[in-house]
Amino acid sequence: MTPPEPSPTEASTEHPGFGGLPAEFRDPDTADIAILPVPYDLTSSWKKGADRGPAALIEASKNMELYDIPTDTEVYRRGILTREPVVHAGDPEVLADLVGRAWTREAEANRFPVVIGGEHSVSIGAIRAAASTHQNLTVLQIDAHGDTRDSYDGSKFNHACVMARAKEWCSITQVGIRSVDIDELDNLDDDRVFYGHTISRARYAGSDRWMDDVLLTLDENVYVTIDLDAFDPALVPATGTPEPDGLTWYEVNELLERVCASRRVIGFDVVELLPNEAHWASDFLAAKLVYRFLSMIFAQRD
Repeated sequence: MTPPEPSPTEASTEHPGFGGLPAEFRDPDTADIAILPVPYDLTSSWKKGADRGPAALIEASKNMELYDIPTDTEVYRRGILTREPVVHAGDPEVLADLVGRAWTREAEANRFPVVIGGEHSVSIGAIRAAASTHQNLTVLQIDAHGDTRDSYDGSKFNHACVMARAKEWCSITQVGIRSVDIDELDNLDDDRVFYGHTISRARYAGSDRWMDDVLLTLDENVYVTIDLDAFDPALVPATGTPEPDGLTWYEVNELLERVCASRRVIGFDVVELLPNEAHWASDFLAAKLVYRFLSMIFAQRD
């Protein structure tokens, strides 16, 4: 007796790539979405292992249900192509060029590019590529750290410098910030920084008005960079530089939904997953975040 075919609405561990999709939904000729894994960890300044993040996230994604309840969609039907990893073990400036070229290739082929890190320096090349092809662009950073040092450990392409570089190319808005060095203060625009402690106070006051204030800072086009340490470490302990307090799953998803409803998201990345067998739920949260965000983006385009 022939066993029944698995439901197309269930991911499968039998298939390669994000979501464990059957071949028809990862066809490069028809896919609308491209996953770009970047297993890079050279500039991390504390715990190492973020280079294992893309593989762990993709593996966890194979255990997702592929129907998204809030949007009532199955975004995988748009086609999700997982590219071979962008691999480079050396100079982060070289890596930025490699990631930028990969991002641009997908965008020029009308595929929506998603970068999966790796530590946060992998975002620099994608942000630069996005800024070179889109006017009226804001980079929305969801993160625990300011990342606005001009240079760190002798490099302007360090993970601590991501938003300093982004600020050279477009406007930036920063959400969830709970840790900065005093040398960064001159490079922060308080009107566009939504600190973690003010968000926590709003949460306990029962208000999410700050999300509407975030929207007021955004241009027409938005690139979103999500460092997983933005979340409360009770939710995501598996990251290289965790900070106390942090955003909730609801807050991040609600903010992203409002952004998608009012702006055009042209790309995003999810970075700084540091896989830990004791905290494998972090891998799944990261994978679910990627899929949920894609569901929101394409629900607005359908």
